[in-house]
Amino acid sequence: MNLHTIPPHVPFLDALAQWWLGGRGPDPLRIADGLILLPTRRAARALSDAFLRQTNGAPLLLPRIAALGALDEAPLALAGALDLPPAVDPLRRLAVLTRLVMAAGDQVGGRTGGPLSNTMTADRAWPLAAELATLLDEAHRAEVDLTEILPAAAEAGYAEHWGRTIRFLQIVTRAWPDWLWDQGLMDAAERGVKLLDAQRDAWAAAPPVHPVVVAGTTGGIKSVAALMAVVARLPDGAVILPGLDLQMSDDNWDALEEGHPQAGMRRLLAGLGATRGDVQDWPAQNGESGAGPVPPGRCTALWQSLLPARALGDWRMPCTPEIGGLTRLEAADQQEEAVAIALALRGALQQPHARAALVTPDRQLAGRVAAELGRYGVVVDDSAGEPLADTPPGAFLRLLARAVADGLAPVALLSLLKHPLAALGLPPAACRGAARALELRVLRGPAPAPGLGGLRAALARRTTAAAVDDLVDRLDTALQPILRIAARTDATPADALTALIECAEALARTDEDDGAARLWSREEGEALALHLTALAAALPVLPAQPVATLPGLLDASMEGAVVRSRRALRGRDGAEHPRVSILGLLEARLQSADLIVLGSLAEGVWPPATDPGPWMSRPMRTAAGLPSPEERVGQMAHDFAMLACAAPSVVLSCPRRRDGAPAVPARWLVRLQAFLRGQDATLPAHPAVSWARLLDQPAGDPRPAPPPRPRPPVEARPRRLRVTEIETWLRDPYAIYARHILRLRALDPLEQSADAADYGSIVHAAIAAFLARLGTRYPRDAAALLQQEMAAALDTAGLRPALAAWWRPRLARIADWVAEQERLRRLAGPKPVVRWEVSGEWTLPGVGRPFQLRGRADRIERNPDGTLSILDYKTGVVPNSAQVQDGLSPQLPLEAAMAAAGVFGADLQGDTAELTYWHLTGGYVPGEEHRLFKADPTETAAQAGEAERKLCALVAAFDDPNRAYLSQPHPGDAPRFSDYVQLARVLEWAAVEEGG
Repeated sequence: MNLHTIPPHVPFLDALAQWWLGGRGPDPLRIADGLILLPTRRAARALSDAFLRQTNGAPLLLPRIAALGALDEAPLALAGALDLPPAVDPLRRLAVLTRLVMAAGDQVGGRTGGPLSNTMTADRAWPLAAELATLLDEAHRAEVDLTEILPAAAEAGYAEHWGRTIRFLQIVTRAWPDWLWDQGLMDAAERGVKLLDAQRDAWAAAPPVHPVVVAGTTGGIKSVAALMAVVARLPDGAVILPGLDLQMSDDNWDALEEGHPQAGMRRLLAGLGATRGDVQDWPAQNGESGAGPVPPGRCTALWQSLLPARALGDWRMPCTPEIGGLTRLEAADQQEEAVAIALALRGALQQPHARAALVTPDRQLAGRVAAELGRYGVVVDDSAGEPLADTPPGAFLRLLARAVADGLAPVALLSLLKHPLAALGLPPAACRGAARALELRVLRGPAPAPGLGGLRAALARRTTAAAVDDLVDRLDTALQPILRIAARTDATPADALTALIECAEALARTDEDDGAARLWSREEGEALALHLTALAAALPVLPAQPVATLPGLLDASMEGAVVRSRRALRGRDGAEHPRVSILGLLEARLQSADLIVLGSLAEGVWPPATDPGPWMSRPMRTAAGLPSPEERVGQMAHDFAMLACAAPSVVLSCPRRRDGAPAVPARWLVRLQAFLRGQDATLPAHPAVSWARLLDQPAGDPRPAPPPRPRPPVEARPRRLRVTEIETWLRDPYAIYARHILRLRALDPLEQSADAADYGSIVHAAIAAFLARLGTRYPRDAAALLQQEMAAALDTAGLRPALAAWWRPRLARIADWVAEQERLRRLAGPKPVVRWEVSGEWTLPGVGRPFQLRGRADRIERNPDGTLSILDYKTGVVPNSAQVQDGLSPQLPLEAAMAAAGVFGADLQGDTAELTYWHLTGGYVPGEEHRLFKADPTETAAQAGEAERKLCALVAAFDDPNRAYLSQPHPGDAPRFSDYVQLARVLEWAAVEEGG
């Protein structure tokens, strides 16, 4: 057998090109005569570049170079290709499988009795169909018959569960094959296997007259391994393996686990009917060394660190690991990792002709590094592509579907209208301006009723600009196709998708450009158009579905779809940088460079978490002959080992934290570090992390900004406050400054839900209405009357049904408690005067310039002895006597001072004997009475006078132009809630103070 291996430290494609040219002499026809099969299309393109490097750019006729992963696009006359049925379109396959899942019966979710077409919607069934498609492809590539192996794979302990699963999997063992037969189609994976088998048989029967080389593949598919076995035995054929370890002992070789880097090579050699002794080390024929600048000892150290568990005793043997060029990058988090990697790549470009690459399966890291490289004018594209769903037209279509499904809810509607593609026949800037006006005037606060009707009703209740009315009219016109579909009960997903596309084009139209031209232009628009064309052809097999399923169905159909967009290059001078690249693991195979950064070497990312899938456990997959999840880990381990030797300088990167949680370094990185520690060695740290930490630091000695200390002119300071704001003034003066001097008001949130303030408003309104209805009498059914008022106030609030149902029994319990308290208070003696919701305004005496205090007391009673009782209803936290006595919660004492001054009217003027809070929660204890100062009239009157004195002192203090409005000057006494914490950057300066 003609088997060879190129060691990891030798640039694979350059060595292959050198070997091909060296064995054919200067004759250009001999050079062009032959076929080279590589694992990926990127490797095929890179081999062309390697040939040019070998000839110093001189033109030459290349042999045919094809990728085994794209046989239908290969320039091969594949034997038997015309005899096979065509492959089914992927989206059509998923749509049909979705229909079969929806009709599968009681095998899903433990349901019994009847089909699931009324309960399993298409958006939920599509992901299950994708899992079934994955199982089908795995079975085709493993060349196993699911009809035969599934029953035999059952575990005895789970026979009942497995029996139900088997019935559900009849979709792939019976229903799906029958549908393919009826349509004259076949699965693409099965067709690829049969094409390889046909080519294998053709070459075995009639060997080709030209050389054939299969290089760089690890033969993860049985049919590929079988084809390689034939090529290895051809008179002019050769199989060149990547990075086979010929130094490992036979005992260790036989003990390899599935997750080991060499496990795949062992399976491949078994499939070829060969052993490691049949493989010739490189160079095989021409005597050339093909050596690169990577020290061979690095590969030896890596192979030794990754020995199987039974061989770890070899680590005790002393050696001197050659790890020159390997460095470790340990950033604090993902963002710092991206900044450091970008700096490392940028530093490599300082060397003339040097090539640098980031290799990672983490697409978020790839995007961050690309953005960071843009800081230095280096434009780089992620070769693994961008998710189609995240491109501008893809996101626009998904936002439109979500807005319709959510009934034009404020968040979904504004997300759509503020997208750059939204225009509605207007200039895009005008559309966004009108959307902002719609947000501020209509959509902030409680959400309108669903649909355009609710939006127009909300518009009618407010004064709006003409631009807002025009925007809603245009939106109404643009959305009519999908709204008509939403109103039907027999509309299918195909109908909904057609209407959605029509609406998207109408929404994307500007005053100058057609919507279709904007939506489907450039690479991402073209890719989305092709995807939607195939999806529209596939969806007619699905039954009628609510429009609410469309967003999930659209998202599921785009899962895994990627596009190579050049959007990052638009608006920039020049094109992509020719010497720096970002690669996924598949694209990086067989590649080499001068600097390679292996990013996100963390468990769960590289390698990923092993998942056997939803259908079978690991033992069942093994019994069925399907590949185990650990086989993928082994392939990624091989990628790691090859790439760690593919460049003179390799950076191994893993942040300490990912997504806010500690990151676990990849097992291979941990093993390498443990092996090196045993040899008194360590991976040196790459300096890029320290560069990243210095990058955005200011020059010189940085000084943190101090807390804000605004000192506005005295004449600008407020002279009129509510009594409830005095507590805010004491605890957080900056909030008074921001609200009354800067005149800043916090915007209501979008889709504002009812909160504790609404709960309190309902209680206050109901008790006020109850007291007005009661008058001086006290009927026996007072509790029922108060419950009626509570229910009426709750209904008037217009809350969402779930919240109203939650609050209604609580309010009823409050009504019972308040009614009982009313009865007890009336038994103690008649009240000559009872007033509720009493307002007044007091000009504070003795403070120089007039200062007005406004207040509204929840309830004031005139007692028979002429003193007053002031009650306040609290549904939240109630201040205790200490807080009131210290002056931090002065509301009730100030109301007593106002009453003494006659602010609330002559009939409510006098000294206050009682200050009481009613704590009304409606919980297990529905209400509690908290009397301040033990109901001592003397103490109460004294506290009212003290509150007045402290308020006068506070006003005088802030009349000093040097007095600053500090933000939360006493952190222990800070208010529980504040709208201005972010404006004052409290968390920033508080962290600085804590850290010194």
